[in-house]
Parts: sequence; structure tokens; C-alpha cells
Amino acid sequence: MSSQSTGIGIRSCGIFVPRLRIARAAIAEAHAWALPGLKGLGKGERAFCNWDEDAITMGVQAARDCLAAPLGLHSDISDVVLASTTAPFADLQNASIVARALRLNDSVTSQDATGSTRAGLRALASALESAVGQQKLVIASDCRRAKPGSAQEMTHGAAAAAMLVGRGSEEELAVRYCGRHSIDVPFIDHFRESGEKYDYYWEERWIRDEGVHRLATPTIKASLEKSGISADRVAWLGLSGAPAGSDKLVAKALGIGAERILPDLQGSVGDTGAAHSLLLLASALECGKSGDFVVIAAFGLGCEALVFQIGGSSAQRRKALSTAVARREESTSYLKMLSFGGELQLDWGPRSEVSIKAALTQQYRSSQQLLGFVGGRCTACGQVQFPVLPTCIACASTAQQTPYPLADEPARIATVSADWLQYYPAPPLYVGLVQFDAGARVLMEIVNVPAGGIQVGAPVEFAFRLKAHDEIRHYSRYFWKAVPAPAVL
Repeated sequence: MSSQSTGIGIRSCGIFVPRLRIARAAIAEAHAWALPGLKGLGKGERAFCNWDEDAITMGVQAARDCLAAPLGLHSDISDVVLASTTAPFADLQNASIVARALRLNDSVTSQDATGSTRAGLRALASALESAVGQQKLVIASDCRRAKPGSAQEMTHGAAAAAMLVGRGSEEELAVRYCGRHSIDVPFIDHFRESGEKYDYYWEERWIRDEGVHRLATPTIKASLEKSGISADRVAWLGLSGAPAGSDKLVAKALGIGAERILPDLQGSVGDTGAAHSLLLLASALECGKSGDFVVIAAFGLGCEALVFQIGGSSAQRRKALSTAVARREESTSYLKMLSFGGELQLDWGPRSEVSIKAALTQQYRSSQQLLGFVGGRCTACGQVQFPVLPTCIACASTAQQTPYPLADEPARIATVSADWLQYYPAPPLYVGLVQFDAGARVLMEIVNVPAGGIQVGAPVEFAFRLKAHDEIRHYSRYFWKAVPAPAVL
């Protein structure tokens, strides 16, 4: 592929992994009295969501990471796809909320993809094969639930990955798309009925021997044949959705050396469902070099296998995955993980007995401010403020204010307090005034605060999070929260 030729591929990728991690040994220890056999799965750690994180919020953060890459060509995104098996809404387009939080054009088409843990790779394949002139944003995000004491509680994780798909030259593409092959068969290794909380898994040995061996291996082989690439030219192989060790069995059957298998991320993140295949692709970008061929496969109700060639642009091949994995906060409390995941209902007392019905009319009218975190800039004096008011807070001008996005603006803590009296799912509740370099000052919730607290003057970033969940009407509201910058952690 010459530097002048163009092709379809991935222009940039972004990764988000929740900061909270718990050692699997801590989970096994909590169950040792009844389930001592879990100790065998007690190596490494897994990521789990904070109480205000879900598939939507993680997807937004991964997409922000993806679109922050120095491309400057994001205005022509035509489609946003959110692939997830754990999206919070069943009859509401989850991808639409993501698109609005990213401040994309109203004309952008949003779509949810689900039904299998290979939904992420399937959505990516569809976007690659339909990308012509405009770019498509594919996001895969899963926050997987598991029954306490199950093997899945030990192995599951949470993460999101975003891929910007489009046409470009070798220098513009992180990876070039070479081809794919897929098969769809009713081989059910696990399932979850609508309305149920947990997946039901079949026997692992049968899944590995009958499913992976007979389905994944020929699928990957066919994808290589369609792409005109022999197995000995494959530099990196990744397989998601299958039992641990399945990637080694497939590699051996195809004649691919074990040293060319991508790390399965089980020791640091866990099995992230629909997002996992895209995480493996991001891992290949970090492990590989220009010209390497990569095969990423996802097992589930059949198999999907895509072949890529790493491009020549080092700018797009930034270490998105390792950076996200490194931003971690260790938790030793198994009960905290249960509480945040909704598996443990604590008695928070009378202060928690509140019901705030979301005003959908006001949410619609203020959607740009609430979802996009867009303030206003006075056309008379230049003052930036949030929320947007009829008059300027500095000069009292009634002139219409121009939109001013704040989610990516530098800011610092101006005041902060820790409230142990008010109900909060992760006490204490940190609130304070956040001073933006642009001039705005906003009272905000501050999350992911280190154990030692946070000081006035500390720099913060901003994250799209769950604001509150209406337990009566089962509706989640979202907003932006301040998060200590990496240097503070």
C-alpha cells in the first residue's frame, strides 16, 4: 500500500476503563466460606463501574478519547452506533444520548446494536463495509452483571472502546481494513432473557471443544483466505467471547505462534463483552508496527473475524488502551462493588427516600446544556457562563449568547466540601465551585476523589455520568461531573 493510495479503515480509536479495580482474590476471599473453589480464579484484578457509570457514560468517554486524536475531521461523522448487551434503555435509543453528549450534528444517525457479545465487532464490520464518503463512529460498551459467587463475577469486567471509521491514506489510517468472514449458527453458549439480570452459561468444555474448535477456527481461516493472507503472515491474533485459553487452541490449529496471540486482558480488566474485541484491536495497535496483519475474532452465536493491516501513522497509534488501564483506583471492598452494581440494597435511612420525577419537557429544551455541557458567551463583553441565562452575569446585556462548550476546557477547584449527611451512593458527596480558565464558574459534583481528598486549586477534567436514577419510573438522568486530573491521582 503506497503512501498515495487510499482505503477504508480506522482513523483513530479511544478507550475507557472504569478507574475502580478489585483484586479477584478479594472476591474469592468473600466467598471462601461457601465456595472455596473460586480461589482458582483469584489471579489479577477486574474493572467495575462506579454507581454513576453505565454503558452510556463509558461509551461517551471512549468516544471523547477517540475524537480527541489530532485529526480535525470529525465534522462529517454521519453515523453513531452503540453496541452493548447491557445498555440501560430497552425502548429509547441509547446511541442518541451518546451523540448528543458528544455535541454531534442533529442530522447524525444513531443506532443501537445488541443481541450478542460479538455485537461490537459486527457493528464495526458493518461500518467498515458501508463507509464511503463520510465517517462513522462505532462504540462498544458493556458493564456486565454477574450473580454473586458465580465464576462470571470473577471473570467479567467493564470497559468501552470507540473506533472512527472512514477512508484515508496510509498516513491517515491507524489500520486498513482487509476483509472478514462470519457465520451465524444457533450455538448457544450463554443467554439472558429480557428482564433477567444474569446470563446463564453452558458447560465450558463443551463450548471450547464443540463451539470454538468447530466454529471459530474455520471462520478465521476463511477470513484470511478472503483477504489473500496466509496464516504465517499474521502478526497478531485476538479472540473474544470464548472461554479462557481458546485463543491458544485456535492459534495452534491455524499454525500461528503463541507469541503472536494478543494479551486477553483478563488479568487487568476482565471480559468486557461487546467491547472486548475492540479492546483487542486497540491492543494490537500498541503491540504492532506498520505493515503488521491483525486478525480479531469474536465468538458468540457463531463467529465474526476481521482482518486488518496496521497503517503507517504513529499519531493514530497512540497508547489508548494502556493509558486507560493505567488510570486505576484499587478498591478492597467487595461490598462496595456489590452496592455499586445494584446487587446489595443498603438501608440509607430517611434521607434517601426521595423521588424526583424528571421533567422531560425541560430536559428537551435544555438538552444542549445538560447533555453537551454547553454554556454561553456574551457577545457584548465575552463573559462565559453556565447555565445560559437571559442576561449576562457580568454586564447584564440581554444580547443572545453564543454557544460555548465546556467539557474540554481547562478548569480548577475553587471551593470544595465533603458532605457526609446528605444521601449519596458513595459517601461522602464532594461538591464545589469549579473555575474555568475561560471565565465560567460552576457548582459541580466531584467524583473519583482520592482517599486523601482534593485541594483548592487542583486541576480537574469532566466526565459524562449518571446524575440520578428514578426508581419509581425507572428513568436515568445524565449530566457532567468534575474528575481530578491524572496528575492529582
